[in-house]
Amino acid sequence: MNRVKEYYKSNVIPALKKRFGYANPHQIPKLEKIIVSMGVGAATQNKALLDNAVKDLEQVTGRKVIITKARKSISNFKLRQGMPIGCKVTLRNEVMYEFIDRLISIVIPRMRDFRGVPVNAFDGRGNYSLGIKEQTVFPEIEYDKIDMIRGLNITIVTSAKTDEECRELLRELGMPFQKTE
Repeated sequence: MNRVKEYYKSNVIPALKKRFGYANPHQIPKLEKIIVSMGVGAATQNKALLDNAVKDLEQVTGRKVIITKARKSISNFKLRQGMPIGCKVTLRNEVMYEFIDRLISIVIPRMRDFRGVPVNAFDGRGNYSLGIKEQTVFPEIEYDKIDMIRGLNITIVTSAKTDEECRELLRELGMPFQKTE
């Protein structure tokens, strides 16, 4: 069993139960999935950029990547419906716990000028989104072999009903939030 999953079962569940007073064990918030995505707007002109982004995302997650396509045409961006413009991966179960472990213990500490993840990135329904400016903070990416620096988005979907429950869940798991004055 993964280190974060064990920690969740032994420490986080009792802490959340005490903090929010849950009567039913199914009320306790848990991680459901993590979606890692990368938008490559320049892929409309250069297909090789998308291939490199897919390769980077596969190295980071260790999973097969889905190419996302444009939902509608936008003439100002020279974009047609159905054109490939990005890629994403959905992580669940053990892979999700391994990824959150690497994110919290390795990736976030390697970020430049890091002062904590923003506390205002909750969506109002108990989910959290985090943007990473460069993929080189992941240890799987070799700096010499990348063609350009790309950012990526990480969305953590939880079963929490409110932002407060989600914040407490992630804080208990070790997510370093910014200090609020």
